[in-house]
Amino acid sequence: MKSILLIVTLFSLLHRSAFSAEDRPNIIFLFSDDQTIRAAGCYGNQDIITPHLDQLAKDGTRFANHYNTTSICMASRCCVLTGLYEYRHGCNFDHGDLARHFFEASYPVQLRQAGYFTGFAGKIGFLLEGEPFEAFENQFDVWAGGPGQTEYATAKNQGIAQYAQQYPHCSRAYGAWALDFLKSAKKSGKPFCMSISFKAPHLPFTPDPIDMKLYEGKTFTRPANYGVENGKHLSPQVHTSRAASGYREWMNDYDGTVAKYYALITGVDAALGMIRDGLVREGLSQNTVIIFTSDNGYNSGSHGFGDKVIPYEEGSKSPLIIYDPRLPKQHAGQVSDAIIANVDMAATIFALSGVPVPEGIDGKNLTPLLTKPEGQVRDHLPLFNFWGTSSAQSMAIVSPGWKYIHWYYGEGMKPTEELFQLSTDGIEMFNTAENTPQADQISTMRDFYDQELAKIAANVVSDHGYENYPTLFSRTIPWGQKAPLLTAKKAANPENPKKKRKAKKEE
Repeated sequence: MKSILLIVTLFSLLHRSAFSAEDRPNIIFLFSDDQTIRAAGCYGNQDIITPHLDQLAKDGTRFANHYNTTSICMASRCCVLTGLYEYRHGCNFDHGDLARHFFEASYPVQLRQAGYFTGFAGKIGFLLEGEPFEAFENQFDVWAGGPGQTEYATAKNQGIAQYAQQYPHCSRAYGAWALDFLKSAKKSGKPFCMSISFKAPHLPFTPDPIDMKLYEGKTFTRPANYGVENGKHLSPQVHTSRAASGYREWMNDYDGTVAKYYALITGVDAALGMIRDGLVREGLSQNTVIIFTSDNGYNSGSHGFGDKVIPYEEGSKSPLIIYDPRLPKQHAGQVSDAIIANVDMAATIFALSGVPVPEGIDGKNLTPLLTKPEGQVRDHLPLFNFWGTSSAQSMAIVSPGWKYIHWYYGEGMKPTEELFQLSTDGIEMFNTAENTPQADQISTMRDFYDQELAKIAANVVSDHGYENYPTLFSRTIPWGQKAPLLTAKKAANPENPKKKRKAKKEE
């Protein structure tokens, strides 16, 4: 009898820990669009104005090596929600929409089922297979999401149009929506999870005039690896990417382009300030965790590239700041150098909420790094590009201090390996793949690469066009055996069976 009572008591305690509102933190997830890691004052940029992001970093933990495993919005957003690599969830431009069962396992759906009051505003960036955009609305307690890329003009976004008169630009309007959400969440008596996906600073660069005034007429510090001349040492494959051929405003008018780009980020920063003030007013600030990051980086002229997608540092890394007010003050203002990723967002949110993590996801729980920032959660991380011109697709591996990239394509060019010692060459100016002193390191990175390739072969989602990548990305299979796979793909209908609608091409 005592044993039964003990079991019942333990179960009750566990149940309370997992499901009691007073024991669970509120969670705010803020997501900018196309923000590279250096585009924030707290990351050392003295030209940009981001006082609220800087304060958030002083209050919380800033992550110096946060990578987007697929650095393009549609896939990255699904990686964040599900904690899965792209080849496992299957959602990206030219690959198809997200299957409903993956969305059902995502953090907002699971937290709502566990008793959280949930809300979403902004660009969700994908669709569910065979379902209209409106299918998302009943998945949240409060919904203000928009289709496609959404709009900078507040009035053109149905979910936030009511704020257009006071906040005609959407960034601050999302802040106003958040203030109303906080009031509703407080009335609900439940812990809440609020997610906002800002349009800024995505193209077309259309900042709020309030913020643009801060930057007009200024000149800005170029990245240390800025310009086409600083990309000549890189693979011939990457020079076939749209990052190399398009987005020339970063080369032709750097100061004018960066002024608008930074002004857009300053607008997002202002919305963060509104939200933090609102938390204080509602008495919610001491139990609300704030996570800020972006869906992918941006090359911004580094190596002569615009856009994102390619696996170099500027295009694949974004800011990540996590602030948990429940932690002792001694943990404020810390910096973690751990190798972390967009797939870690779901695992971390699950850990914070006490909701069980779906079995087998790729993401790692980052909460231990909030008190021990010197720790690591993995020894290596894969980066993928399964989208766009075949010649610029690749897989890369990042480990502490190193990056390895394998460019498989060999039609008119030689398949290429790149190895960068990030600990001494963070701007990737020296490819050391053929340096004899680095033989042991490149062997280690190749081993990591082969491990990840084997995982693709074992876990790839079916019918979304990923089945050939274990062969295409192989380091050892000759190009002659790969080329027919691409020829067959071009000859066949490019629309795979699971792709019910043609995804809108990214702007």
